[in-house]
Parts: sequence; C-alpha cells; structure tokens
Amino acid sequence: MDAYNAQTSRQNILRDSALGLVSTRSFPAIVGTADMMLKSAGVHLVGYEKIGSGHCTAIVRGAIADVRLAVEAGEQTAKQFDQFVSSLVIPRPFPNLEVVLPINSRLSAITEDGTYSRLSNQAVGLVETRGFPAMVGAADAMLKAADVQLAAYEKIGSGLCTAIIRGSVANVAVAVEAGMYEAERIGELNAVMVIPRPLDELEQTLPVANCWLEQRQPVRLPLNIKEPVAEAELLQLPDLSTLPVKIQEES
Repeated sequence: MDAYNAQTSRQNILRDSALGLVSTRSFPAIVGTADMMLKSAGVHLVGYEKIGSGHCTAIVRGAIADVRLAVEAGEQTAKQFDQFVSSLVIPRPFPNLEVVLPINSRLSAITEDGTYSRLSNQAVGLVETRGFPAMVGAADAMLKAADVQLAAYEKIGSGLCTAIIRGSVANVAVAVEAGMYEAERIGELNAVMVIPRPLDELEQTLPVANCWLEQRQPVRLPLNIKEPVAEAELLQLPDLSTLPVKIQEES
C-alpha cells in the first residue's frame, strides 16, 4: 500500500511539473542565466548540457508556472549578454524522456553528493577566452591581482575555455578586470561574469578542482576507556602433608 501511495504521489508531482531549458553560446553566460533563473522563481537547477561548438544549456525543474517564469527571465538575461541561442518549456514531460535524458539521475547525484568545497559561499568570477594560452594568462593575472583562488576551468568546444575563480566580491571584481585585459592582450576574450552571491544549487553545479573538495568525515567522539587491569599471578600453595605438624596433647 505504501509503495502504491509513493508511486501515485510521484505521478502527481510529474503531472504538475515542467522542464525548462535555456541555451547560450558561452559558459559564463549560461552560469549567469542559471543564476537569474534560480533567483526569479521557485525552480531547481538540474545542471548543464554542453554539446560542443560553445553551446551550453541550463536545465531547470519545477512547477509549470515557475518554470515558465524562470525561462523567461533566463532568456532575457542571455539576450542581455548577446549569447542567447534558444529556450524551451516542456509541461508534464513523459517518464521516457526523463529516463533517456540526464535529468533525474543528475539531480539525484547532486543532492546525494557527500563532498563539499572549501570555496563555497564565495563570489564567483568567470573569464572565457578563445584559446587555452589566453585563459591560462588570464588566470595567472587574476591570481596576482587580488586575493582569489582558481577553482577550476571549463571547456565547451570551439576553442572556448573558462577560468573560474572564487573569493570576496571586491577581490573577484578586481581580479576579473585584470583577467580581461590580459586575455585581450594574449588572444581573444569571449565573455566574463561575476556572481556576487551564488545560491547553493548553483554552487553544486559549478566545476571545482579536486584539491578544493573535501570528503565529509563522520564525527569521532573520544572514548573513555579504562586501562586494562594486569592479570594477577597465580601463587602455588605448599603441600600441607609434607609439613611437620605438632599436636598438643590434652591434659
């Protein structure tokens, strides 16, 4: 009976939910678009799909009305960056669509991840270049310009790669500006983005280098164990029959 109720509840949730997709031609643009989608409506960010040639798609899930509102906000944001490609809202997607596409499995992996980053709750800066040398030079300039940490880098095809830094809002802003100038000096700058206060769901979808990830460890409480008592030595008693016995006669 419980299994039937759980299945019925899941079917009701799927019947009233929707998928929203917004595609851009830049990784910084898709991260900024996803940030705006999360902050404009009550949706969940499933993750990103990168299909090459610089095309990235943010996928969100939620109630139909929320998803429509989030996709509209994401589309407007992507157009402001001049990186918009397309958008889509799918009300009540069929289960077969979810099985084939990396939607539910990716959402489960995000929520069940046992690791966390020491860079969480910090501002995010992204500098995207066309060409790896320009990205490395921009990353070096950003690290030298302000107190920031290089969290990871992302490749999306067509020679586009993005350096991702973390730090305080002021330091990230200074570092990104320095990275922009260095990228333009070396090669081609494609896009930049600064996200002051990323939400937790956005945090979980951003790439982070393994050196910044920590495995959650169980709490180990000290145990008050008494020192073991030394085993007592056995003493051998003398044989009483061999001892002289003096018997006092009765008077």
